[in-house]
Amino acid sequence: MRLFKLFCVVAFVFVLASCAMFKSRGDLNAMPVAKLYQTAHQSLRDGDYLYAEQAYKRLIARFPYGEYNQQAQIEMAYAQYKDGKPDDAYSTINRFIKTFPAHKHIAYAYYLRGLINFDRAGHFAQRIFGRDARSRHDQGYRLESFDDFSKLTRRFPDSKYAADARQRMIYLRNGLAQFEINVAEFYLHTRAYVAAAHRAKYVIQHYQQAPQVADALAIEARCYRELGMDKLAEQSLAVLKLNYPDHPYLTDPGWPHTASTLRRMIPFSGHH
Repeated sequence: MRLFKLFCVVAFVFVLASCAMFKSRGDLNAMPVAKLYQTAHQSLRDGDYLYAEQAYKRLIARFPYGEYNQQAQIEMAYAQYKDGKPDDAYSTINRFIKTFPAHKHIAYAYYLRGLINFDRAGHFAQRIFGRDARSRHDQGYRLESFDDFSKLTRRFPDSKYAADARQRMIYLRNGLAQFEINVAEFYLHTRAYVAAAHRAKYVIQHYQQAPQVADALAIEARCYRELGMDKLAEQSLAVLKLNYPDHPYLTDPGWPHTASTLRRMIPFSGHH
């Protein structure tokens, strides 16, 4: 009972302090537009993303037109993104892009939308286990992020966001290529050689600068060999030797090897 009473007192004090704090900030429903924007913007800079979002929402609702409204939409999307609300952030910035396609900050809007999808493409397993778990899950967000960064770099090549976008595109491209390799290896180990060869060929054709092209050539060569298509196998092997002379398949025709049943049972171990 004593602990319960202590908890109630602490909670009551916290509520009073919170009310006083919000009251000291002023009434969001009475502030003029400039003051309201400044309040929201300062909260954003202070890292108080929840209150910033609330202030931006009031501004957008009370002043539906004008430059403050447009800027508030962009900054609200960023506040939602930083507050761990990717779906809300994406909805806000996506609506902004569609409504104001010629806005002076449209380059940043594409960049932010790309960032939101870039982070949504992640998976908790990669952070916990340090494995390439991203490449084994839904590629939708990764494709959308790549498309956003691609639009940014094409339309605004001199933007201050373009350099970072290009680096992220390389990372995304390699992840997309690795996903195809993972699927190709699965087909290879289940002796679906035609399907595996098609996946490998797709990597070679669409991700030419990705490091996974080496594995794709090796898988393609092995599949053609298993299918008795010796001429095609030799062609793939020749390209592999020329461009990737240290690839393990060149000294180990059984590459990639099927992991043991026990190893494959380990979640996120990187083995099929």
